Amino acid sequence: FWAILRGAFTPSGIQGGIVGVMIIGFRRAAFSNEAGIGSAAIAHSSVKTEKPITEGYVALLEPFIDTVVICTLTALVIITSGLSANPGNLAGTQLTSAAFSTVSGWFPYLLLPTILLFAYTTIISWSYYGVKSFDFLTGDYFERRWNNRRIATRMYQLVYLLFTVLGSVLHLNAVVDFSDMLILAMAVPNIIGLYILAPEVKQALREYRKK
Repeated sequence: FWAILRGAFTPSGIQGGIVGVMIIGFRRAAFSNEAGIGSAAIAHSSVKTEKPITEGYVALLEPFIDTVVICTLTALVIITSGLSANPGNLAGTQLTSAAFSTVSGWFPYLLLPTILLFAYTTIISWSYYGVKSFDFLTGDYFERRWNNRRIATRMYQLVYLLFTVLGSVLHLNAVVDFSDMLILAMAVPNIIGLYILAPEVKQALREYRKK
């Protein structure tokens, strides 16, 4: 904790923090909880509810649990283990696993099912986002041309499976850099849309609170 405080309130820490937030912080935050890139809205829009504002509250809770709670606890484990000062060649899940192993040798095995579930749910959720988006963009064309919009779904799923295999064999840095680029490409138009539609959300929230 003292290392965090000493590093945060120095001139170099403040300067580096500003640059880090602008370049790295936004990308990592978006990659962690999807806030601001518009992908989670695809899943939330499929929920059947008479009051969309309530689903908005659920969407607000997700980034807090994911980033503020889980990611902060993971970072504290790595910092308190001492590996943050000298990680060596470790990165990502390997670094987290090594930090857990400093407490007990069987802790990495406890972490393994968590990582597997995270990877599996990520593959499923992003596949769903992509299918819905690709169908929205090309589904009508395939329905007019071949009277079957499921062709668009199958085409996307084949490409998605190919990239899933490539992502599992490529170096982690290459995958993260590619993901960061795509996330930023989605975030810019989505954030502009959020500002444009903010008055409508504010009005809907006012009406919900009056009830």
